[in-house]
Amino acid sequence: MPALNPSRLQRFEGKVVIVTGAASGIGEATARRFSDEGARVLLADRDAAVLGKVFDSLPPERTAARETDVSHHEQVRQLVDFAIERFGQLDVLVSDAGVFAEGNVTEVSPEDWHRVQATNVNGVFYGAREALPHLEKTRGCIVNVASVSGLAADWNLSAYNASKGAVCNLTRAMALDFGRKGVRINAVCPSLTHTAMTADMADDPALLDKFAERIALGRGADPLEIAAVITFLASPDASFVNGVNLPVDGGLMASNGQPPQ
Repeated sequence: MPALNPSRLQRFEGKVVIVTGAASGIGEATARRFSDEGARVLLADRDAAVLGKVFDSLPPERTAARETDVSHHEQVRQLVDFAIERFGQLDVLVSDAGVFAEGNVTEVSPEDWHRVQATNVNGVFYGAREALPHLEKTRGCIVNVASVSGLAADWNLSAYNASKGAVCNLTRAMALDFGRKGVRINAVCPSLTHTAMTADMADDPALLDKFAERIALGRGADPLEIAAVITFLASPDASFVNGVNLPVDGGLMASNGQPPQ
């Protein structure tokens, strides 16, 4: 993986960013990248203990944290209110919090189905609904973390596929509705990324080999690589990028599905 050094960049000095799912993985890497580039960052996650460790490692004068379960509307409303009280404005919302459940539609339980939709879809909706009035004032932006699983389907992940497909089309719908109000709304769609959610794959070399065979770069992503794209989409460099579900997949979706020759 190439070195990612944002130290020369200060694209977000004076900006306020909320990152959900910030205790680990893509969310943590994204929060750190925004902070490295000068942002004031509000970390949100339902795992308060791990979130506290991330908070302790960032500049205290520019960082805040709040335990939040994004599947609960009231908690998300309180999160956004806290950002305004603490920092006075909101410029960027990154909706990263997510969960998954395995199984086709006859195997996944109704409880797991609703749990996945509540976090992955409702959490994005709640965040946008509460943040958008503030983002209109700052002409800010939203970056949702979707997945290549929202652009095409996986075997045996029906609940997750449905949720990420919803995030992709919700991203497009919101981009249409709020573009003329000065708010850009995009999503990143990662493929295999080495996070706690995919940690069990590290113990299955045969499965990793299958992923490597399908991904043109021959490997999964580091969360820092996804964070770099998220911060690009939130930056002035992407000022004319709106309504995009951007695959960050190492070339996975460049393939028509046939195996390497």
